[in-house]
Amino acid sequence: MIKANFVNHTHWDREWYFTTMDALVLSEQLFTEVLDELEKNKDANFCLDGQISIVDEYVEIHPEAKKRIQKLVDEGRLFVGPWYTQTDALIPDAESIIRNLVIGIKDTERNYGKPMMIGYLPDTFGFNAQMPTLLHQVGIDNFVFWRGTNFNRQMSSLYFRWKGLSEKEVLAANFPFGYFTAQIDLESKRNLKEFVEKRYDTNVKFAVDHGDNQEVLMPSGIDQMNIIKNIHDTIRELNNDSEYSTDISTYPEFIDKLRLQTNLPEYSGELRLPTYSRVHRTIGSVRHRIKTENFYLEQKILRRIEPLVVIARNSGVNIGNGLLLKLWKKLLECQPHDTLGGSISDNVAVDILHRFKEANEIADGIENTIEKKIAEYLNLGDHDVILFNTDPYKFKGTKEISVVASTKNIKFDGMDNEVLIKSKQYPVRHHILMMTPRGQEYKDEPEYYQLSFKGDVQLPAMGYKVIKFHETESVSELLPDKVSREHAELIKGSVTVKFENGHLNIQNSNGKINDFIKIIDSGNDGDTYDYSPLRNDEETALPFNSAFVESVNNQSKALIVNGSASLPATLKDRLSKKPQYRTVEYSLKLSIDQFGLVDAKLKINNSVESHRIRLEFDSDINSDEAIAQIQNGFIKTTNKQIDQDWNKEFVEKPVNIYNFDKTVSVTDNHKSLTFLGKGMKEYQYNNGKLFITLMATTGELGKPDLAWRPGRASGDTTNQGHIMMPTPLAEELGVNEFEFALDYTSERFSEDRISRLTYRWLGQSISYQKQQLNLFIHRLDNKIWDTDDNPTIPNNYSLMELSDKYLVSAIYPSYDDTDSFIVRLSNPTNKKIDIDLNDFKQGKIVNALEKPMKGHEFIGPYDLTSIKCKF
Repeated sequence: MIKANFVNHTHWDREWYFTTMDALVLSEQLFTEVLDELEKNKDANFCLDGQISIVDEYVEIHPEAKKRIQKLVDEGRLFVGPWYTQTDALIPDAESIIRNLVIGIKDTERNYGKPMMIGYLPDTFGFNAQMPTLLHQVGIDNFVFWRGTNFNRQMSSLYFRWKGLSEKEVLAANFPFGYFTAQIDLESKRNLKEFVEKRYDTNVKFAVDHGDNQEVLMPSGIDQMNIIKNIHDTIRELNNDSEYSTDISTYPEFIDKLRLQTNLPEYSGELRLPTYSRVHRTIGSVRHRIKTENFYLEQKILRRIEPLVVIARNSGVNIGNGLLLKLWKKLLECQPHDTLGGSISDNVAVDILHRFKEANEIADGIENTIEKKIAEYLNLGDHDVILFNTDPYKFKGTKEISVVASTKNIKFDGMDNEVLIKSKQYPVRHHILMMTPRGQEYKDEPEYYQLSFKGDVQLPAMGYKVIKFHETESVSELLPDKVSREHAELIKGSVTVKFENGHLNIQNSNGKINDFIKIIDSGNDGDTYDYSPLRNDEETALPFNSAFVESVNNQSKALIVNGSASLPATLKDRLSKKPQYRTVEYSLKLSIDQFGLVDAKLKINNSVESHRIRLEFDSDINSDEAIAQIQNGFIKTTNKQIDQDWNKEFVEKPVNIYNFDKTVSVTDNHKSLTFLGKGMKEYQYNNGKLFITLMATTGELGKPDLAWRPGRASGDTTNQGHIMMPTPLAEELGVNEFEFALDYTSERFSEDRISRLTYRWLGQSISYQKQQLNLFIHRLDNKIWDTDDNPTIPNNYSLMELSDKYLVSAIYPSYDDTDSFIVRLSNPTNKKIDIDLNDFKQGKIVNALEKPMKGHEFIGPYDLTSIKCKF
């Protein structure tokens, strides 16, 4: 007998074309009515969208509701959690997705009771292939979702076993027609017979036919929709009209029914096919500034702040978990699918960028406090510099140091080959207030310099080291040479990068590639969801006009290539016979690091509207596939054939444009080319050319009838009563900055090598000088006061040193125990790695929720393992 499992819920975007504050006002009434209805009807239940942040925000304005929520959660009739926010599943770091679950689950347990342990993402625009692995980190073995499936190409049933690269699997339940498949609003209630005949039974039949399923899931709810009042009366009437039997159910109950099925099909891979719904395959380049801010904040938290807090606690500086949680929540509030994707109004974009600003202020303040406190404990003078290493490996290589000094000519003890790379002079200031034991006095403040040096140092693992500097007669300084319009080159080791008559060429042991980097431009007829090609428009390579080198002691250290292009000012100008033009200027700075990576910093001063800018790399490699790094793993992508009549199968063209996390590579038997990017998320590989999208700008939230996305506009803009929404901020005018690197080697691609190379490339330079000349280089310096009861700590310190066989995903203070910290190890390769717990400080294997795990003293392929250590 076929049974339809009816689940009443609301889907709650925290922001979209409306703001978070708008959503809060909506929740004031709606959530209260949900509680009232559940208390009135003891046999009803409701799912509050699987994200606890919206419950926290409601309770903040309705504190009296907390006990009501706790009671309903305890009764198993109100379902909240497990996420903190409904995460995007393609753009965030693996650690962000894990931490979203950890924080959501622990907050739910602490404030409301048992969370709904369902991997519930009802509206996310596609899913990375490692979601099953990430869900298992917190003990979730199931997944309920909407978009990305194709029952002819991927799996034969709506319900299946989805395996991550790690071979860990989840029970997956898909509703291909959305979380509103069985939506019963007031109009549907009034015309229930028609609703059942035309919509409900049709959808039940589809679920039955695709997998011969006898138990099917029917979600009823839509964005900001209220609970169905007197639901049993409605379901009783529905059953009178339906060919099928329907029971009021819950997501956990339905998953339990799936557990009993032994013949579910298996699937491995990402879920991004736009068969029944749009997945917005090109959203990875919309509003790139948001994605870039997200990337840098993730790296700041994971590679600087959390390890610094661990080092600090063992040195007597205690930064509470509450501040770290506040920091994480600011980041996680920026990671839902609409938010991080950028398919939002400009009003919301302002809010998002402000949250990034606030999060960075928290992070910088934590770092400032730790650095100054430890400097005080060490009783450092103004010629001392403390260098931190937040990685659990000894470091030998290049770091950057920033100091303030009375002269540019200084020398560091313990640093070799130092080069002054940046300096700023502050002139003498007269009549400056000084607070002394005698009272207020006024003196002249001498001239000084704010300086940045780069040089070679050795640092202890997961700790710090103090070095001194002193004045010297001269300093090696990075200086620009004369402009060369025809020829300039950069040489380091076996790598040579040349600018030759407007072309950028590279040569190493593999040979020479001409035009190995191009910047290419095209019109964008799309919106904040998708790039769309403009008819009769072709991509154009932007010219490089001139170049010069920056050198130290006549040795080239960087190659700077400048260019400008006259481009149509607007989308209309690209179609006009008499277009208006504006000039776009750009500058590409290339250097070669100690690992042979070609590091690049690109600035584009964007002055035109509605266009896409990509990088094009000639790999000179004969291969049909690219290898993309994703969340804790790698996947191979090959271009799929797209039929001329693709719209008969898909609602959006399944273009061969893919997402990646940090790197994408091309390889053959003799060599490999790897692109490493900071915040870039979208690539295409075609005929030996690798394309990385930098930005796709637009002036519309949603547009109808795009070339790759026919029909209605996304974003409700063509729904009844809705209006088109301009998004001038999404044009991203002004200076846009991008950082990336290239690894061009004679070695075949290696998952292990690229993972470690990327980890080193993303390493942080952290230094601090206790000085009185400028107390606003670090914002809090002038408000962190010295004390007279400082503990005694050593000048050189290492908390923990790990073997290089381990790769670290995160090091952070335990959420549960003040005397412990967590080391999460990553294995993004296909080889098992054994763990020796003797390498860790009283280490015990736990999951991400810090629950003990027995018999797991290894990291499986493409998996992660957490270890709880003692200070």
